[in-house]
Amino acid sequence: MWTVNADFGQTIFALVNFPQADAKKPKAAKKTLGETLGRLGALEVRLARGKREVRKAQRLRYDVFYKEGGAIPDARTAFTRRDADRFDKYCDHLIVIDHAAQTRRGKIRPKIVGAYRLMRDDMAKKAGGFYSESEYDVGPLLARHAGKRALELGRSCVLAPYRSKRTIELLWRGLLAYVRAHDIDVMFGCASLHGANPLAHAQALSYLAHYAPAEEAWRVSARDELHTPMRMLARDAFDPRKARDALSPLIKGYLRLGARFGDGAVVDRKFNTTDVFVVMPVAEIDARYLEFFGGAPHRRAA
Repeated sequence: MWTVNADFGQTIFALVNFPQADAKKPKAAKKTLGETLGRLGALEVRLARGKREVRKAQRLRYDVFYKEGGAIPDARTAFTRRDADRFDKYCDHLIVIDHAAQTRRGKIRPKIVGAYRLMRDDMAKKAGGFYSESEYDVGPLLARHAGKRALELGRSCVLAPYRSKRTIELLWRGLLAYVRAHDIDVMFGCASLHGANPLAHAQALSYLAHYAPAEEAWRVSARDELHTPMRMLARDAFDPRKARDALSPLIKGYLRLGARFGDGAVVDRKFNTTDVFVVMPVAEIDARYLEFFGGAPHRRAA
């Protein structure tokens, strides 16, 4: 489940005016754990430092996925009010912090307002696999690209008042800095459509299957017992413009980056979503996006 509240879909692409850039992929210095990866006004993006900040990110995820999004918590999640699973301890957690956040009494207290969970292939080996493998057969993809560095993206979320271009820009700036620092070749994960009824997403799923399928070298299929066909409608049986409009804004954003989609959707009833597999080879990302988000780590607030 790689999902965010639908409003988070006011994404980087609708919110940011991208400058034109030449096709050269910019280089960046290696980043170390905990170093600031970007700053915009009072907002900072970096990796979480220690268990305390990871727990705060988990509380943010709970607020977005469960309190706001209607996911169904188990007893432990309901008690702790944290969205946590066995993968968290193996992952890096990219966070956005508002250093000007105030308490109800007006006291300045920095707060985590955005997060992404990042799992590299070396982390997945220690964890016994990627989270995505619970829904998709990722093994053949990794075997076909042995030697390439893979990064799974998951648990992306932003607190409602911060769903703006500044927060999203920082998340992507931090993510691409991380990609460069670890020489990542491909990003992947599960993206979600809200609601656990695939038929309600027939046009959106059919659009992805007809217009944005991953080529054979990058294709991943849903696990047999979970597989829901995506080509519910023939290519000439729906209006592609309307179908694209039915996609979550986040998925539309990934399409603009050059992402492609696997074979089969998966219903995640716990999170009340219909999931699709997204794959994004770094070499195929539009150079102007790499240039924009790979620029100077510190910018003045807009």
